[in-house]
Amino acid sequence: MNKTTEYPNQTDGVYEIKSAGSGTKTFVLWHEVVMAYAPPAIMAGIGGLVTADKGLQLGALTTIGGTSAFLALMLGLWLRSRGGHKGWIIGAPHLVVVGLFALVGATFGLFAAWATSGLLEIMIPSNHLAWVGRVWIDFPLSGFIASTIVTWRWRLAVTTNFSSKRRR
Repeated sequence: MNKTTEYPNQTDGVYEIKSAGSGTKTFVLWHEVVMAYAPPAIMAGIGGLVTADKGLQLGALTTIGGTSAFLALMLGLWLRSRGGHKGWIIGAPHLVVVGLFALVGATFGLFAAWATSGLLEIMIPSNHLAWVGRVWIDFPLSGFIASTIVTWRWRLAVTTNFSSKRRR
């Protein structure tokens, strides 16, 4: 009489929970805004220190970092509220989505630079503000960087959470 007793494997549930929980990432908006502000501002500030360019040092904290943070906030809010409902954003390849949003961010930066310089020209006819000439570079570059960072990290969080929910 060869009777085998099967004992339940007590580690099955533990490993399943651990693997599902460790792969999930969340999209925390204020983290993304800080990540969109700090690296461009730090790098531009270092560049301003190395080249002794006071305009770049000031622009690092204002037009470069500020624009990046503002655009990251706006894009993050949009992605969090409506991005998941757009099937093509989740279904398309990761690099295609990030590239598309980076182009849109740079275009938005160009539009913001045009609007800013145009409004300042109307409001202050003899604008001798040094930073107005910088917005044509700072705004599109900041829009590109912020859009890339936020979209990349949002997409990772969404696809990781989506795939971990699908496994259950």
